[in-house]
Amino acid sequence: MKNLVKILILTCTIYAGLTTQVQAKEEMLDKVAVIVNAGVVLESEVQDLLKNIKKQAKQNNQELPSDKALRTQVMDKLINDSLTVQIGERMGIQVSDAQLDQTIANMAKENKLTLSQFRQAIINDGDNYEKYRENVRTELISGEVRRNSVRRRIYISPQEVANLLELMKEQINNDVEYHLGHILIEFPTDATQADMIASKERADKVIELLNRGSDFTKIAIASSGGANALEGGDLGWKNINEMPTLFSELIAGKNKDTVVGPIRTGLGFSIVKVLDIRGRQVVEVEEVKASHILIKPSIILSEAKAEAQLQDMLDKINAGDATFADLAKEFSEGPTSVRGGDLGWADPKSYDPAFKKALATMKIGEYHKPFRSSFGWHIIQLNDRRMIDATSQMNQNRAYQILHNRKFGVESARWIKETRDEAYIEIFEQDK
Repeated sequence: MKNLVKILILTCTIYAGLTTQVQAKEEMLDKVAVIVNAGVVLESEVQDLLKNIKKQAKQNNQELPSDKALRTQVMDKLINDSLTVQIGERMGIQVSDAQLDQTIANMAKENKLTLSQFRQAIINDGDNYEKYRENVRTELISGEVRRNSVRRRIYISPQEVANLLELMKEQINNDVEYHLGHILIEFPTDATQADMIASKERADKVIELLNRGSDFTKIAIASSGGANALEGGDLGWKNINEMPTLFSELIAGKNKDTVVGPIRTGLGFSIVKVLDIRGRQVVEVEEVKASHILIKPSIILSEAKAEAQLQDMLDKINAGDATFADLAKEFSEGPTSVRGGDLGWADPKSYDPAFKKALATMKIGEYHKPFRSSFGWHIIQLNDRRMIDATSQMNQNRAYQILHNRKFGVESARWIKETRDEAYIEIFEQDK
Protein backbone atom coordinates (compact mmCIF):
# COMPACT_ATOMS: atom_id res chain seq x y z
CA MET A 1 0.00 0.00 0.00
CA LYS A 2 2.82 2.41 0.89
CA ASN A 3 4.49 1.79 -2.47
CA LEU A 4 1.18 2.40 -4.26
CA VAL A 5 0.74 5.67 -2.36
CA LYS A 6 4.27 6.63 -3.27
CA ILE A 7 3.73 5.92 -6.97
CA LEU A 8 0.47 7.85 -7.02
CA ILE A 9 1.98 10.83 -5.22
CA LEU A 10 5.09 10.97 -7.34
CA THR A 11 2.94 11.17 -10.45
CA CYS A 12 1.61 14.42 -9.05
CA THR A 13 4.95 16.12 -9.80
CA ILE A 14 3.83 18.34 -12.61
CA TYR A 15 5.49 19.52 -15.76
CA ALA A 16 3.94 21.85 -18.30
CA GLY A 17 4.94 21.47 -21.94
CA LEU A 18 5.43 24.81 -23.57
CA THR A 19 5.57 24.35 -27.33
CA THR A 20 6.65 26.94 -29.88
CA GLN A 21 7.25 26.67 -33.58
CA VAL A 22 10.98 26.50 -32.90
CA GLN A 23 11.17 23.95 -30.08
CA ALA A 24 9.31 22.22 -27.23
CA LYS A 25 10.37 23.20 -23.72
CA GLU A 26 9.37 21.70 -20.35
CA GLU A 27 8.99 23.92 -17.32
CA MET A 28 8.59 22.50 -13.79
CA LEU A 29 5.68 24.04 -11.93
CA ASP A 30 6.02 22.19 -8.60
CA LYS A 31 7.29 18.98 -7.10
CA VAL A 32 6.91 16.80 -4.03
CA ALA A 33 9.39 17.60 -1.25
CA VAL A 34 8.12 15.08 1.33
CA ILE A 35 5.65 12.21 1.45
CA VAL A 36 3.81 12.17 4.79
CA ASN A 37 1.60 9.08 5.03
CA ALA A 38 -0.97 9.57 2.24
CA GLY A 39 -0.23 13.30 1.97
CA VAL A 40 2.56 15.42 0.58
CA VAL A 41 4.51 18.58 1.32
CA LEU A 42 5.21 20.46 -1.91
CA GLU A 43 8.43 22.27 -2.68
CA SER A 44 6.41 25.48 -3.13
CA GLU A 45 5.26 25.22 0.51
CA VAL A 46 8.86 24.83 1.66
CA GLN A 47 9.97 27.81 -0.39
CA ASP A 48 7.07 29.98 0.80
CA LEU A 49 7.91 29.35 4.47
CA LEU A 50 11.64 29.87 3.84
CA LYS A 51 10.86 33.17 2.12
CA ASN A 52 8.66 34.36 5.00
CA ILE A 53 11.25 33.47 7.64
CA LYS A 54 14.01 35.24 5.71
CA LYS A 55 11.80 38.29 5.20
CA GLN A 56 10.96 38.50 8.91
CA ALA A 57 14.63 38.05 9.82
CA LYS A 58 15.57 40.90 7.49
CA GLN A 59 12.88 43.16 9.00
CA ASN A 60 14.15 42.34 12.51
CA ASN A 61 17.79 42.67 11.46
CA GLN A 62 18.28 39.07 12.59
CA GLU A 63 21.04 36.87 11.22
CA LEU A 64 19.98 33.37 10.11
CA PRO A 65 21.91 30.07 9.92
CA SER A 66 22.85 28.38 6.66
CA ASP A 67 20.13 27.63 4.11
CA LYS A 68 20.64 23.90 4.72
CA ALA A 69 20.04 24.18 8.48
CA LEU A 70 17.09 26.50 7.98
CA ARG A 71 15.54 24.19 5.38
CA THR A 72 15.80 21.25 7.81
CA GLN A 73 13.84 23.15 10.47
CA VAL A 74 11.24 24.31 7.93
CA MET A 75 10.77 20.74 6.65
CA ASP A 76 10.28 19.50 10.24
CA LYS A 77 7.56 22.10 10.84
CA LEU A 78 5.73 21.31 7.60
CA ILE A 79 5.90 17.56 8.29
CA ASN A 80 4.46 18.13 11.77
CA ASP A 81 1.74 20.36 10.31
CA SER A 82 0.85 17.73 7.71
CA LEU A 83 0.60 15.02 10.36
CA THR A 84 -1.58 17.10 12.68
CA VAL A 85 -3.89 18.17 9.84
CA GLN A 86 -4.30 14.53 8.81
CA ILE A 87 -5.15 13.62 12.41
CA GLY A 88 -7.56 16.56 12.50
CA GLU A 89 -9.35 15.24 9.41
CA ARG A 90 -9.77 11.84 11.08
CA MET A 91 -11.03 13.52 14.26
CA GLY A 92 -13.48 15.62 12.26
CA ILE A 93 -11.93 18.92 13.38
CA GLN A 94 -12.84 21.76 11.04
CA VAL A 95 -12.42 25.52 11.04
CA SER A 96 -15.28 27.21 9.22
CA ASP A 97 -14.80 30.29 7.05
CA ALA A 98 -16.73 32.29 9.67
CA GLN A 99 -14.38 31.14 12.47
CA LEU A 100 -11.37 31.84 10.27
CA ASP A 101 -12.62 35.33 9.39
CA GLN A 102 -13.23 36.10 13.07
CA THR A 103 -9.70 34.98 13.97
CA ILE A 104 -8.17 37.15 11.25
CA ALA A 105 -10.39 40.07 12.31
CA ASN A 106 -9.00 39.69 15.86
CA MET A 107 -5.46 39.63 14.47
CA ALA A 108 -6.19 42.84 12.56
CA LYS A 109 -7.59 44.45 15.72
CA GLU A 110 -4.46 43.50 17.69
CA ASN A 111 -2.43 45.31 15.02
CA LYS A 112 -4.81 48.32 15.24
CA LEU A 113 -5.96 47.85 11.65
CA THR A 114 -9.29 47.30 9.98
CA LEU A 115 -9.76 43.96 8.23
CA SER A 116 -9.32 45.55 4.81
CA GLN A 117 -6.18 47.38 5.97
CA PHE A 118 -4.79 44.14 7.40
CA ARG A 119 -5.49 42.32 4.12
CA GLN A 120 -3.81 45.07 2.11
CA ALA A 121 -0.79 45.04 4.45
CA ILE A 122 -0.32 41.31 3.76
CA ILE A 123 -0.56 41.88 0.00
CA ASN A 124 1.83 44.86 0.20
CA ASP A 125 4.25 42.59 2.04
CA GLY A 126 4.39 40.36 -1.04
CA ASP A 127 2.21 37.56 0.32
CA ASN A 128 -0.82 35.90 -1.23
CA TYR A 129 -3.80 36.68 1.03
CA GLU A 130 -5.67 33.44 0.26
CA LYS A 131 -2.56 31.39 1.09
CA TYR A 132 -2.20 33.42 4.28
CA ARG A 133 -5.80 32.61 5.26
CA GLU A 134 -5.27 28.90 4.67
CA ASN A 135 -2.04 28.95 6.69
CA VAL A 136 -4.00 30.48 9.59
CA ARG A 137 -6.63 27.76 9.19
CA THR A 138 -3.87 25.10 9.32
CA GLU A 139 -2.43 26.64 12.49
CA LEU A 140 -5.88 26.67 14.14
CA ILE A 141 -6.53 23.03 13.24
CA SER A 142 -3.03 22.00 14.35
CA GLY A 143 -3.46 23.77 17.67
CA GLU A 144 -6.82 22.10 18.31
CA VAL A 145 -5.47 18.65 17.37
CA ARG A 146 -2.45 19.13 19.62
CA ARG A 147 -4.60 20.27 22.56
CA ASN A 148 -7.05 17.39 22.13
CA SER A 149 -4.31 14.78 21.70
CA VAL A 150 -2.08 15.99 24.52
CA ARG A 151 -4.79 16.93 27.03
CA ARG A 152 -5.80 13.33 27.65
CA ARG A 153 -2.18 12.45 28.42
CA ILE A 154 -2.07 14.96 31.29
CA TYR A 155 -3.27 14.25 34.83
CA ILE A 156 -2.83 16.75 37.65
CA SER A 157 -3.65 15.49 41.12
CA PRO A 158 -4.95 17.73 43.93
CA GLN A 159 -1.77 16.87 45.85
CA GLU A 160 0.40 18.25 43.03
CA VAL A 161 -1.53 21.52 43.17
CA ALA A 162 -1.19 21.65 46.96
CA ASN A 163 2.54 20.95 46.78
CA LEU A 164 3.09 23.67 44.19
CA LEU A 165 1.06 26.15 46.22
CA GLU A 166 3.32 25.46 49.19
CA LEU A 167 6.42 25.96 47.06
CA MET A 168 5.00 29.18 45.66
CA LYS A 169 4.46 30.51 49.17
CA GLU A 170 8.00 29.61 50.17
CA GLN A 171 9.65 30.81 46.97
CA ILE A 172 11.57 33.96 47.86
CA ASN A 173 11.81 35.10 44.28
CA ASN A 174 8.18 34.44 43.43
CA ASP A 175 7.87 38.00 42.14
CA VAL A 176 10.55 37.49 39.49
CA GLU A 177 9.98 36.37 35.91
CA TYR A 178 12.64 35.20 33.49
CA HIS A 179 12.62 35.57 29.72
CA LEU A 180 14.19 32.30 28.56
CA GLY A 181 15.75 30.97 25.38
CA HIS A 182 16.00 27.20 24.89
CA ILE A 183 18.09 24.97 22.62
CA LEU A 184 17.45 21.21 22.58
CA ILE A 185 20.15 18.89 21.23
CA GLU A 186 18.06 15.79 20.62
CA PHE A 187 18.89 12.14 20.99
CA PRO A 188 18.12 10.01 17.96
CA THR A 189 15.28 7.50 18.33
CA ASP A 190 16.57 4.39 20.19
CA ALA A 191 19.79 6.23 20.97
CA THR A 192 22.94 4.25 21.73
CA GLN A 193 25.57 5.24 24.25
CA ALA A 194 27.67 6.57 21.36
CA ASP A 195 24.70 8.70 20.20
CA MET A 196 24.34 10.18 23.68
CA ILE A 197 28.03 11.00 23.88
CA ALA A 198 27.88 12.66 20.45
CA SER A 199 24.84 14.71 21.50
CA LYS A 200 26.59 15.78 24.70
CA GLU A 201 29.63 16.91 22.70
CA ARG A 202 27.40 18.93 20.38
CA ALA A 203 25.70 20.53 23.41
CA ASP A 204 29.08 21.42 24.96
CA LYS A 205 30.13 23.01 21.66
CA VAL A 206 26.94 25.10 21.56
CA ILE A 207 27.55 26.34 25.12
CA GLU A 208 31.13 27.21 24.20
CA LEU A 209 29.90 29.25 21.22
CA LEU A 210 27.30 31.05 23.34
CA ASN A 211 29.81 31.88 26.04
CA ARG A 212 32.03 33.37 23.35
CA GLY A 213 29.19 35.69 22.33
CA SER A 214 27.57 33.83 19.43
CA ASP A 215 23.99 34.78 18.53
CA PHE A 216 21.58 32.58 20.52
CA THR A 217 18.68 32.93 18.07
CA LYS A 218 20.80 31.92 15.09
CA ILE A 219 22.17 28.85 16.86
CA ALA A 220 18.68 27.85 18.06
CA ILE A 221 17.25 28.05 14.53
CA ALA A 222 20.16 26.06 13.14
CA SER A 223 20.61 23.43 15.83
CA SER A 224 17.65 23.11 18.19
CA GLY A 225 15.25 20.19 18.04
CA GLY A 226 12.76 22.00 20.29
CA ALA A 227 9.29 23.11 19.27
CA ASN A 228 10.34 26.80 19.38
CA ALA A 229 13.37 26.41 17.13
CA LEU A 230 12.04 28.61 14.33
CA GLU A 231 11.27 31.35 16.90
CA GLY A 232 14.92 31.32 17.92
CA GLY A 233 14.22 29.05 20.89
CA ASP A 234 12.16 31.78 22.61
CA LEU A 235 10.21 30.29 25.57
CA GLY A 236 8.76 33.66 26.60
CA TRP A 237 8.46 34.97 30.17
CA LYS A 238 8.23 32.36 32.93
CA ASN A 239 8.04 32.46 36.69
CA ILE A 240 10.44 30.10 38.43
CA ASN A 241 7.48 27.80 39.18
CA GLU A 242 6.43 27.62 35.54
CA MET A 243 9.71 26.12 34.41
CA PRO A 244 10.48 22.40 34.37
CA THR A 245 12.05 21.51 37.72
CA LEU A 246 15.42 20.78 36.12
CA PHE A 247 15.48 24.31 34.70
CA SER A 248 14.18 26.14 37.77
CA GLU A 249 16.84 24.75 40.09
CA LEU A 250 19.55 26.11 37.81
CA ILE A 251 17.88 29.39 36.78
CA ALA A 252 16.76 30.65 40.22
CA GLY A 253 18.80 33.70 41.20
CA LYS A 254 20.79 33.84 37.95
CA ASN A 255 21.58 37.11 36.18
CA LYS A 256 20.63 38.24 32.70
CA ASP A 257 22.61 36.56 29.87
CA THR A 258 23.51 33.55 32.03
CA VAL A 259 23.75 30.30 30.04
CA VAL A 260 23.04 27.04 31.89
CA GLY A 261 23.39 23.46 30.71
CA PRO A 262 23.69 21.03 29.18
CA ILE A 263 20.69 19.68 31.12
CA ARG A 264 19.99 16.00 30.48
CA THR A 265 16.28 15.31 29.81
CA GLY A 266 14.35 12.44 28.28
CA LEU A 267 14.56 14.05 24.85
CA GLY A 268 18.19 15.17 24.78
CA PHE A 269 20.41 17.90 26.23
CA SER A 270 18.81 21.28 26.97
CA ILE A 271 20.66 24.59 27.00
CA VAL A 272 18.89 27.58 28.56
CA LYS A 273 19.81 31.25 28.43
CA VAL A 274 18.36 34.02 30.62
CA LEU A 275 17.49 36.64 28.02
CA ASP A 276 15.97 39.12 30.46
CA ILE A 277 14.51 39.45 33.98
CA ARG A 278 11.57 41.44 35.37
CA GLY A 279 9.59 41.74 38.62
CA ARG A 280 5.97 40.82 39.12
CA GLN A 281 3.40 43.13 40.65
CA VAL A 282 0.78 42.10 43.16
CA VAL A 283 -2.57 41.33 41.50
CA GLU A 284 -5.42 43.51 42.75
CA VAL A 285 -9.08 43.27 41.74
CA GLU A 286 -12.13 45.32 42.61
CA GLU A 287 -14.95 43.68 44.52
CA VAL A 288 -18.43 45.08 45.08
CA LYS A 289 -20.94 44.43 47.86
CA ALA A 290 -24.45 44.72 46.48
CA SER A 291 -28.04 43.67 47.11
CA HIS A 292 -30.75 43.09 44.54
CA ILE A 293 -34.41 42.35 44.11
CA LEU A 294 -35.26 40.03 41.23
CA ILE A 295 -38.68 39.68 39.57
CA LYS A 296 -39.01 37.05 36.81
CA PRO A 297 -41.62 37.68 34.08
CA SER A 298 -43.98 34.80 33.31
CA ILE A 299 -47.14 33.99 31.37
CA ILE A 300 -49.09 35.65 34.17
CA LEU A 301 -46.63 38.52 34.81
CA SER A 302 -45.65 40.53 31.73
CA GLU A 303 -42.32 42.28 31.19
CA ALA A 304 -43.96 45.67 31.66
CA LYS A 305 -45.69 44.66 34.90
CA ALA A 306 -42.45 43.19 36.33
CA GLU A 307 -40.66 46.47 35.60
CA ALA A 308 -43.52 48.48 37.07
CA GLN A 309 -43.53 46.41 40.29
CA LEU A 310 -39.83 47.10 40.82
CA GLN A 311 -40.24 50.80 40.09
CA ASP A 312 -43.01 50.92 42.71
CA MET A 313 -40.70 49.23 45.26
CA LEU A 314 -37.94 51.71 44.44
CA ASP A 315 -40.32 54.63 44.95
CA LYS A 316 -41.28 53.26 48.40
CA ILE A 317 -37.59 52.83 49.36
CA ASN A 318 -36.75 56.41 48.27
CA ALA A 319 -39.77 57.73 50.16
CA GLY A 320 -38.72 55.90 53.32
CA ASP A 321 -41.88 53.79 53.37
CA ALA A 322 -39.95 50.47 53.15
CA THR A 323 -36.44 49.13 53.36
CA PHE A 324 -34.62 47.39 50.52
CA ALA A 325 -33.97 44.30 52.67
CA ASP A 326 -37.61 43.91 53.75
CA LEU A 327 -38.91 44.17 50.18
CA ALA A 328 -36.26 41.70 48.98
CA LYS A 329 -37.31 39.16 51.64
CA GLU A 330 -40.96 39.51 50.64
CA PHE A 331 -40.84 39.78 46.86
CA SER A 332 -37.43 38.84 45.43
CA GLU A 333 -37.07 35.53 43.60
CA GLY A 334 -33.96 33.43 44.05
CA PRO A 335 -31.74 32.24 46.91
CA THR A 336 -30.69 35.71 48.10
CA SER A 337 -34.20 36.72 49.19
CA VAL A 338 -33.76 35.19 52.67
CA ARG A 339 -30.72 37.43 53.13
CA GLY A 340 -32.60 40.57 52.12
CA GLY A 341 -31.14 40.36 48.61
CA ASP A 342 -27.53 40.50 49.90
CA LEU A 343 -25.11 39.19 47.24
CA GLY A 344 -22.05 39.56 49.47
CA TRP A 345 -18.62 40.56 48.20
CA ALA A 346 -17.96 39.48 44.61
CA ASP A 347 -15.95 40.31 41.50
CA PRO A 348 -18.41 42.16 39.22
CA LYS A 349 -17.03 40.18 36.27
CA SER A 350 -18.75 37.12 37.71
CA TYR A 351 -22.21 38.64 37.16
CA ASP A 352 -24.48 38.69 34.12
CA PRO A 353 -23.20 41.33 31.60
CA ALA A 354 -26.22 43.59 32.11
CA PHE A 355 -25.83 43.34 35.92
CA LYS A 356 -22.11 44.09 35.65
CA LYS A 357 -22.78 47.09 33.40
CA ALA A 358 -25.35 48.48 35.83
CA LEU A 359 -22.96 48.18 38.80
CA ALA A 360 -20.22 49.99 36.87
CA THR A 361 -22.34 53.18 36.72
CA MET A 362 -23.25 53.28 40.42
CA LYS A 363 -21.85 55.13 43.41
CA ILE A 364 -21.83 53.67 46.93
CA GLY A 365 -25.26 53.97 48.54
CA GLU A 366 -27.10 54.42 45.24
CA TYR A 367 -30.04 52.43 43.89
CA HIS A 368 -30.27 51.48 40.23
CA LYS A 369 -33.55 51.88 38.34
CA PRO A 370 -35.21 48.66 37.07
CA PHE A 371 -33.27 46.91 34.30
CA ARG A 372 -33.43 43.60 32.46
CA SER A 373 -30.80 40.83 32.60
CA SER A 374 -30.92 37.29 31.29
CA PHE A 375 -32.46 36.25 34.65
CA GLY A 376 -35.27 38.78 34.79
CA TRP A 377 -35.85 42.34 36.08
CA HIS A 378 -33.70 43.80 38.88
CA ILE A 379 -33.16 46.78 41.08
CA ILE A 380 -29.77 47.05 42.82
CA GLN A 381 -28.42 48.69 45.93
CA LEU A 382 -24.64 49.21 45.87
CA ASN A 383 -23.39 48.96 49.44
CA ASP A 384 -19.62 49.22 49.04
CA ARG A 385 -16.56 48.79 46.80
CA ARG A 386 -13.07 47.63 47.70
CA MET A 387 -9.75 46.68 46.12
CA ILE A 388 -8.34 43.38 47.35
CA ASP A 389 -5.06 41.57 46.92
CA ALA A 390 -6.20 38.71 44.70
CA THR A 391 -2.80 37.01 44.53
CA SER A 392 -3.61 34.35 47.14
CA GLN A 393 -7.15 33.98 45.82
CA MET A 394 -5.86 33.32 42.31
CA ASN A 395 -2.91 31.12 43.30
CA GLN A 396 -4.80 27.84 43.18
CA ASN A 397 -6.00 28.41 39.63
CA ARG A 398 -2.57 29.65 38.70
CA ALA A 399 -0.88 26.61 40.24
CA TYR A 400 -3.10 24.28 38.24
CA GLN A 401 -2.41 26.20 35.02
CA ILE A 402 1.33 26.20 35.72
CA LEU A 403 1.33 22.43 36.19
CA HIS A 404 -0.76 21.96 33.06
CA ASN A 405 1.53 24.17 30.94
CA ARG A 406 4.62 22.45 32.31
CA LYS A 407 3.29 18.99 31.49
CA PHE A 408 1.75 20.11 28.20
CA GLY A 409 5.13 21.18 26.81
CA VAL A 410 6.78 17.87 27.65
CA GLU A 411 3.85 15.71 26.54
CA SER A 412 3.42 17.73 23.35
CA ALA A 413 7.02 17.03 22.35
CA ARG A 414 6.61 13.33 23.15
CA TRP A 415 3.32 13.14 21.28
CA ILE A 416 4.67 14.63 18.05
CA LYS A 417 7.79 12.42 18.30
CA GLU A 418 5.61 9.30 18.71
CA THR A 419 3.36 10.44 15.87
CA ARG A 420 6.34 10.90 13.57
CA ASP A 421 7.84 7.56 14.56
CA GLU A 422 4.59 5.83 13.56
CA ALA A 423 4.22 7.73 10.28
CA TYR A 424 5.51 6.96 6.80
CA ILE A 425 7.78 9.90 5.93
CA GLU A 426 10.04 10.10 2.88
CA ILE A 427 12.07 13.24 2.22
CA PHE A 428 13.34 13.81 -1.32
CA GLU A 429 16.76 15.32 -1.88
CA GLN A 430 16.80 18.88 -3.14
CA ASP A 431 18.08 19.31 -6.69
CA LYS A 432 21.55 20.76 -6.78
